[in-house]
Amino acid sequence: MTDVPYEEWRARAAGLVPHTGLHIDGEFTGTASVPVVSPRDGKTIARIASAGPSEVDAAVAAARRAFDTGPWPRLAPAERKAALLRWADLIERDRSTIALLISLEMGKPISESYGIELRAVINCVRWYAEAADKQLDESPRTSSSSLALVTREPVGVVAAVVPWNFPLTMAAWKIAPALASGCTAILKPAEESPLSALHLAALAAEAGLPPGVFNVVNGPGEVAGRALGEHPSVDVLAFTGSTEVGRHFLRYAADSNLKRVWLELGGKSPNIILPDAPDLDAAAATAAWGIFFNAGEMCTAPSRLLVHRSIASRVVDRVVARAESLRTGDPLDPSTEMGPLVSLAHHARVMSHIQAAKSDGAHLRTGAAADGRYIAPTVFDQVKPEMRIAREEIFGPVLAVLEFDDVDEAIALANDTEYGLAAAVWTSDLSTAHRVSRSLRAGTVWVNCYEEGDMSVPFGGVKQSGHGRDKSLHALDKYTDLKTTWIEL
Repeated sequence: MTDVPYEEWRARAAGLVPHTGLHIDGEFTGTASVPVVSPRDGKTIARIASAGPSEVDAAVAAARRAFDTGPWPRLAPAERKAALLRWADLIERDRSTIALLISLEMGKPISESYGIELRAVINCVRWYAEAADKQLDESPRTSSSSLALVTREPVGVVAAVVPWNFPLTMAAWKIAPALASGCTAILKPAEESPLSALHLAALAAEAGLPPGVFNVVNGPGEVAGRALGEHPSVDVLAFTGSTEVGRHFLRYAADSNLKRVWLELGGKSPNIILPDAPDLDAAAATAAWGIFFNAGEMCTAPSRLLVHRSIASRVVDRVVARAESLRTGDPLDPSTEMGPLVSLAHHARVMSHIQAAKSDGAHLRTGAAADGRYIAPTVFDQVKPEMRIAREEIFGPVLAVLEFDDVDEAIALANDTEYGLAAAVWTSDLSTAHRVSRSLRAGTVWVNCYEEGDMSVPFGGVKQSGHGRDKSLHALDKYTDLKTTWIEL
C-alpha cells in the first residue's frame, strides 16, 4: 500500500470518518467536543469525547467487572490466543486506514506509518498471542511428603498511558502482553493521537474480545491520566513518556493503592563512532537516519553523536550532507522522509532548545530553518558536555556532535547523563565492542547498527530512563503474579 499515490492518500483523508467517542465496556460513548488538530495543515480532523474522573471510573469499573467475573481471565490460554490473532488479522485488514489516522494526527510520513509502525503493531499482537499458551507453571522438587506449585496468574486491571510519537506501537507493547496474560486493560492515548487508538478498540470488539476487556479513554494527562494513576481499582500502570510525568505516576501510586508502576521514560542516547568503525559511510548514514527518523521525536534517538577527533570532520560532513538531502513535507506524500512536528507547542519547545544551543556557543552546521510546523534537520558541532543541547532531551530533529580522543573518554561522555535508555558503538574490534557495551549504562546497546531488534528482546531503560521492560517474554512479568501453593500430602 505504500505505492499508493499522493493524490489517493489525500482523497482517502478527505473521506475519513474516524471513531470519536470513549470506548468503555465494548461501546463508544460520550459527546464529541474536543478538536483533534492535524500538524500537517493545522486543520481539525475530528472532534472527540474527553474523559473526566467519572468516565475514567466507568472504564475502570468495566475492566474490573470483566476481570473479576467475566470470561477473559478464565479462558484457556489457547482461546485468548485465538481472539488476539483475530484482532491482529483485523488490524492487518485495516492497515491503510490506521496508518492514515496516525499520519494525520501526529505527522508521521505515511510510508513509515504503514510500513514501520503498523508492521510493528501487528507483529507485536501476533507475537504475544502466540505466547499466551506457551507459559508454564512450576512444580519445584521439595520432599516426598509435600507438593509445591508455582502458578503465574494475571495481575488484574492494567492501565496503559502512552505517548503520541509511536501511538500504537507503544500501546501494543503494553496491551498485548497484558491481555495475553489474562488481564483487562484501559488505554489512555496522548491527547494529540487518540483516533488510531479508538480504531484499535473498535477492532478489538469486532475480534470478539468481551466487553470491558479493552477500554480506551481519551483526555488530558492531568485529568484522565491522573485519575488512572490514583485509581484504587487499577492494579498496574504502564507508562511511556517524559521523566517528569513518570515521577507523577509514582506519586499517584504512593498516595493511592501502591499499584505497580512501570516506566519507560526519556533518553539522551550516545552514538559512539570509533576510528576503526567497519564502514564510516554506513555509520554516518545511520547516525543521520537515527536522529531524523520520525522527526527526532523518539526516546531512543541517537541525539548525541560521539565521534573520535581523528575522523570527526569526515563523519560530520557525511551527516550534514544527508541532513540537507532529506525530503521534508506533507506526511501524506509517500516520498516525504520527515514530516512536521506533532504540534505548534512542541515546535516552539524544540526551537527554544535550538536557540539555547546557539546561546551556549554550539556551532550550527546545518538546519534550524522553521516555518511554524516543520523544522529542518539540524546539526550542531563543537558541542561541550556541559551545554544544554548535550544534556536535555529535545525530542526533535536536532543532533549534538561531541568529539573525544580515546575509548575511555568516549565511555565517560556517554555515561555523563541522567538517562540510560539506549546507546551504540561502532568498531571492528570484538574486545572493544564487548568492553564498551559492558561499560555503557543503558538498557540497550547496539554494535555497528542502531534501532535493530525484534520482539524476542526486551526494551527499557536504567537510571532516569525508567524501569521494567517492554517486548519479549520478560514483559509478561509486569502483568502476572507468582503464587506459591504448598500441599502436604
